Amino acid sequence: MFPKMVNMKYLLFSIFNNMKRGCLFILSIILLYNGNLHAQEEFVQAPAKLLTRFPFVLLNGGIIVLKAKVDNSADSLNFVLDTGSGGISLDSTTVSDLGFAVSKSSRTIRGIAGLRLVDFVYDHTLKLKGLDVPHLDFHINDYELLSSVYGVRIDGIIGFSFLRRFIVKVNYDDMIIEVYSPGIFKYPRGGYMLHPDFSNLPLFTAMLKDGRDVTERFIFDSGAGLCLLLSKDFVEDSSIVKKTRPIYTTQAEGLGGKKIMQLTVVKEVRIGPYKFKQVPVHIFDDEYNVTTYPLLGGLIGNDLLRRFNLIINYPEQRIYLKPNTHSIENFDYAYTGLGIYQVDSEIRVIDIIPGSPGDIAGFKTGDVIFSIENNYSKNIQAYKNLFQNSLGKIKVVIFRNKEPMILTMIVKDIRKK
Repeated sequence: MFPKMVNMKYLLFSIFNNMKRGCLFILSIILLYNGNLHAQEEFVQAPAKLLTRFPFVLLNGGIIVLKAKVDNSADSLNFVLDTGSGGISLDSTTVSDLGFAVSKSSRTIRGIAGLRLVDFVYDHTLKLKGLDVPHLDFHINDYELLSSVYGVRIDGIIGFSFLRRFIVKVNYDDMIIEVYSPGIFKYPRGGYMLHPDFSNLPLFTAMLKDGRDVTERFIFDSGAGLCLLLSKDFVEDSSIVKKTRPIYTTQAEGLGGKKIMQLTVVKEVRIGPYKFKQVPVHIFDDEYNVTTYPLLGGLIGNDLLRRFNLIINYPEQRIYLKPNTHSIENFDYAYTGLGIYQVDSEIRVIDIIPGSPGDIAGFKTGDVIFSIENNYSKNIQAYKNLFQNSLGKIKVVIFRNKEPMILTMIVKDIRKK
């Protein structure tokens, strides 16, 4: 009995001493860690600060148009917010109206329809509501075609030169843009963070599914009024589009003019965790290497991207997506083969694809569209929306040589042969 008690006391004594040594060792580590912590300093950014907020207008295809002034211009100008632009620009007519001094340059800009030398107006200030952005160099371009396409005068495009300075929040539910200073930004829950590669355009990875599954990089392009634009080389090399898909000839407008393209759908587009089914896709012969294939497959435009509220954080090279109320809207599957433009306050048919529904219905170049399905608004945005949402028969009242006519067109569904 006694030896057992001695052994027990010895055991308890040993455990106690070991616990003391362990506590002293842990305490030493804590003191050492705290000592190192005091010897280190971490500099962090200040929180991002809201600088301004203002409304915007959304045109067909998801094009964002906002109001701003340049220097002390008397009237507000219309700018497209375009993540697919590597700078900032003004329309040539707008530059002339403002009387800005133009400087020649040897710089070239590239678009889907061509290459173009551009001149500049240097060191001007973009004035948004409550925010002046000084020392901007605007290149000069001709946006007359875009103005006639959208029925709104386009005075310029806001791209990388502006976006690189701020955090820009685009809320398509409330049609509001907020601009923040760079800094620590608290992102809302329920979204997904992209980490694009940046040169002066954001490049990100998405997955396409149709003939096969393909993961590729694309330009994140809020200035493109379509869902998906793929280069012909990428489509042929990847075999992404099923051979049984119906293909339609169409036309799109871009830098340098108009461009004939092919139109079809792909089964699925996936961005992060978000999937979109039966997505319209334009396919074009990228003769000016806009997509720098094989580095990129093409671009994803704002008719798809507008289905997310966006936080565009160029300073941190991040873009945050959160699905909004538009995420469940149908895509535009309508095909007419008509190119309609606003010319001198009239909505005119300018281009007709041979063999298209518009051609079969009897439209002629120069026809003035008076009404579509009893809509007499003479608003090109309203007329385009009617064409896009009226699969099947649709009645159009036109004037040809000042004589009224009624044409019946059967709008095709690009998902079907």
